[in-house]
Amino acid sequence: MESTGSFPDVLTAIYERRSVRHFSDAPVDRSTVMELLRAASWAPSGLNNQPWRFAIVWDSALKESLAALTRYSATLKAAAVLVPVFLDKEGSYDYVKDCQAVGAAIQNFLLAAHGFGLGAVWIGEILKNKDAVRDRLGLPDRLELMAVIALGYPAHRRQKSHRRPLEELIVFER
Repeated sequence: MESTGSFPDVLTAIYERRSVRHFSDAPVDRSTVMELLRAASWAPSGLNNQPWRFAIVWDSALKESLAALTRYSATLKAAAVLVPVFLDKEGSYDYVKDCQAVGAAIQNFLLAAHGFGLGAVWIGEILKNKDAVRDRLGLPDRLELMAVIALGYPAHRRQKSHRRPLEELIVFER
């Protein structure tokens, strides 16, 4: 990304954050994870219904079990902690809006993780086994898996990315 001057801290975080799939063996403090979840909980939601729910998975055997449900198993096994993110359907009044709110919460989590020098990746491919994830965690049917976040200290910072020119993304302007 080319810089045209100084950016507010939030823009710097947005432009610098990358999905991290390779982690070091360094542990992540629970207090840090709780701060990331606090940041996630400040995402916007319609009527402030806060439809997101989080699980925290430290246990290596449980991480192995969840890793078996995705082709990104190496990433899940290597992460210091996994954070499955759910939509609480009981508190939902508009499914699409609430899914968007959960996505905003996940983005807050990812940006906060970057701010702490951590790496994370939003795993959506595991949704093909969302019921199995919920069952392995022993959670009720009202919780629908939206993603699993793999979190840890990055093994490296060589992640690259690109974005399409804005002209390709804007479909209408008047």
